[in-house]
Amino acid sequence: MAYKNQQEFIAAIEQAGELVRVKAYVNPKLEMAEITDRVSKEPGGGRAILFENTGYDFPVLMNAYGSEKRMCLALGVNRLDDVAKDIEQLFRLLSAPKEGIIDKLKLLPRLSEFASWMPKVRKGRGACQEVVITGNPDITKLPVITCWPQDGGPFITLPVINTKDPVTQVRNVGMYRMQVFGPQLTAMHWHKHKVSAKHFNEYKKLNKRMPVAVALGGDPVYAYSATAPLPENVDEYMLAGFLRKKKVELVKCITQPEIEVPADADFVIEGYVDPNDELLWEGPFGDHTGYYSLPDWYPKFHITAITHKRNPVYPATIVGIPPQEDAWLGKATERIFLAPIKMTLVPEIEDMEMPVEGVFHNLVITKIQKDYAGQGQKVMNAMWGAGQMMFNKILVLASQSKDGKSIPLSNYKACAREVFKNLNPATDICFSQGPMDVLDHSCSKMGFGGKMCIDGTLKFEEEQQDGYLYGLTGGSDTGWIAAVPTRFAEVCQVNASLLKDQIPVLILSVKKNRKGHIRELHEQIAGLPGMETVKMILYVEHTVNANDLALALWRFCNNLDPVRDHFLSATLKEGAYCMGLDGTIKTKEFDNFQRDWPNIIVADDATIKSVDEKWASLQIGQFIPSPSLKYKDQLYGQKAVAAV
Repeated sequence: MAYKNQQEFIAAIEQAGELVRVKAYVNPKLEMAEITDRVSKEPGGGRAILFENTGYDFPVLMNAYGSEKRMCLALGVNRLDDVAKDIEQLFRLLSAPKEGIIDKLKLLPRLSEFASWMPKVRKGRGACQEVVITGNPDITKLPVITCWPQDGGPFITLPVINTKDPVTQVRNVGMYRMQVFGPQLTAMHWHKHKVSAKHFNEYKKLNKRMPVAVALGGDPVYAYSATAPLPENVDEYMLAGFLRKKKVELVKCITQPEIEVPADADFVIEGYVDPNDELLWEGPFGDHTGYYSLPDWYPKFHITAITHKRNPVYPATIVGIPPQEDAWLGKATERIFLAPIKMTLVPEIEDMEMPVEGVFHNLVITKIQKDYAGQGQKVMNAMWGAGQMMFNKILVLASQSKDGKSIPLSNYKACAREVFKNLNPATDICFSQGPMDVLDHSCSKMGFGGKMCIDGTLKFEEEQQDGYLYGLTGGSDTGWIAAVPTRFAEVCQVNASLLKDQIPVLILSVKKNRKGHIRELHEQIAGLPGMETVKMILYVEHTVNANDLALALWRFCNNLDPVRDHFLSATLKEGAYCMGLDGTIKTKEFDNFQRDWPNIIVADDATIKSVDEKWASLQIGQFIPSPSLKYKDQLYGQKAVAAV
């Protein structure tokens, strides 16, 4: 479904009971983010919020994509899987043999559909240019939000950034945060792996200014398409056209006419990036990992014009400790891009799941139809070589069970039970190194680190280790676990609940106090009587509640470099092994870790108190306490860099 504009989408989600209007004044600095954090962590993602009294001339829309229902409304489908089915049917039609003229003629209606998806540049101005400010454009007159207390300043968080390759003129549409430094100056936070950064490098070679245009608002499918993991040189506005079943109409910018933007956008910020400029020290920023991404050098974006509709709405989002609104954008990507991966790259894939605790790249679970030995490794290599999947840290592979039954990946416990039943920790966990997301703070070197594939697929005879008993799971007798904290004073908590579900995994909270501590501890614990049925131990920081499974997994996945932080030990039983994985904080003193370690993201006390006091005036329902209260005792100091 195509929306005429963002206002029509707002009307649609309001009619569906998915929007709340806040008429009381709320400060864009920290308060909007705190309210949104509380609402977005409600079951199902809460409702979208339209802040109408912002202290500026424009309202602010937040949490617009923050539920499955709103994500489906944004994409015009009943279920997210509907898009994947549509793509799969299209792939099958195009790849089917065409034996005669009749078969070829059958393609014509679909080919005409292709044409209807392609973006079109129209003449004249669009609604996004009803108001044009070119003399002294001032970005500080927009209600740009400040999300978290240690952020470097206000950030534009839902920008649809339009650039072009100066040689090929191929368009790219991406989404990169923009820190505001002044009326006509922001940073442009594009990472070296991103297409816009490659465009910038081409402009550097030519020693030319790079025109850039930032669209805000419009049809909600634009923001989704900007985040989608498309292959390079595939136009994001073509994806948007496919999703909305109507081509995107573009207009040329006023001061940067080389760039086109959606005619129905609410705001357009035009400008340029000059390769001869000095870089800006940008950040920190509370990021989607739930940790601060620390400051670094990024290009300056000079604003030459701001245009907007007569009655625009400023869209914004926050990211932080999951779950947040971005989890639903990720869920859409998981479902939509399953079909292309399956049809073009890894045909044995049956399903894929990205648990919210893995914050997208850190943890991906994939189910395959397994037909031969080594197929898991084949899938592993294919996936790690596929676009943004190169950033994946932990890949878990599952397959059909021995009796041929298929377990849904969304049933995490049943899936884990089957995976560990098929797992020999000594032979079925593969390690590699490669490019990582620059936001991954666990890497010893920025943007480069370890990966791990847990191959829990059904094992063929050729893959089995002689003497190893496959099919075993954790026993229900966990009485011996109680002695662990008594024997080892550094162990603060033991979560043995997974053993009772026949999942042979322990989670331990540990206060690390010396070099090599976790490795030594793992050797000792693996040698305890009763450990024969335990295949893996996850070690987390002593401040983390090991019995809060979601919390422990989120912290563990973020803090682990699998190559550096794994230890394989034999148990008392011959041929039995236990893999230890160190998901604790890494320091210079104990781990020779030379980079700064970031703090987790929590709201400050003053903001929590302010929102508590005005909650009744917001009229958005029953009081919701701040989610940040749960994490206060896990902070290392009050700065973006952890004081360790």
